[in-house]
Amino acid sequence: MSNTAVITGAASGIGLEASRDLLERGWTVYGLDLGVQAVAAAGETLASKNFHPLACDVRSADAVAGSMAAVGAKAGSINALICSAGVLRLGPLSEMSVEDYDLVFNVNVRGLWLATREAMPMLRQAADAGELARIILMSSVSALRPKIDSGAYSASKAAVSQLTRVLAVECAGHGILVNALAPGTVDTPMVNDKNKPEARGNWRPSGPSPIGRIAQPSDIVKVMRFLLSEDAGYVTGATIPVDGGTQAAFVPPR
Repeated sequence: MSNTAVITGAASGIGLEASRDLLERGWTVYGLDLGVQAVAAAGETLASKNFHPLACDVRSADAVAGSMAAVGAKAGSINALICSAGVLRLGPLSEMSVEDYDLVFNVNVRGLWLATREAMPMLRQAADAGELARIILMSSVSALRPKIDSGAYSASKAAVSQLTRVLAVECAGHGILVNALAPGTVDTPMVNDKNKPEARGNWRPSGPSPIGRIAQPSDIVKVMRFLLSEDAGYVTGATIPVDGGTQAAFVPPR
């Protein structure tokens, strides 16, 4: 019997790469993303009968509950929830619109919490059966080292790290491990769309890490593999930087 995962933000970037990796390792994946076309395209890209696309706006409590109910009806229990859905809006906090601020928090924090809450019964069922039961949330190096013009995004990711800590303790007694990853700059559509002169203002991506390059989605997913393995059986409540040393120490410009 294969393991089963639910992945939000599965249509692109880290979520798409996580879906691909798990499918290649024999998992069944329920991929959630905004819009029928986006998740359908992800399904065509992945080309696996074990990928089940579901259109879901994670900001909506009803939509998340409906999607998780659909997963439960088919799968019964799940072994992993990976919350990769996220948005980035830039600009000074004094000038940011209410709509942009709310969007950032509604997707990055509220949506993540809703997905976790609705997936919890299925994760508990797996844990009660002695199976793997893991939650991986997507924080950011911005939670550890915020940047100008990304105050709302940085605050939302700091909230994710704090939710991770509390959820880990609440879930420990049920046998569910909860951790977060904090990537630096990753080559994803979300980052690339904002890294344009007309869009970024004073914000800049962290750029090449001290290792000498930016991350690929696969760099993040390889750490997910560890968190989903038996080797990570005593790791919970952590936010793990996956940033090539970007936030470890200040590197002055040359």
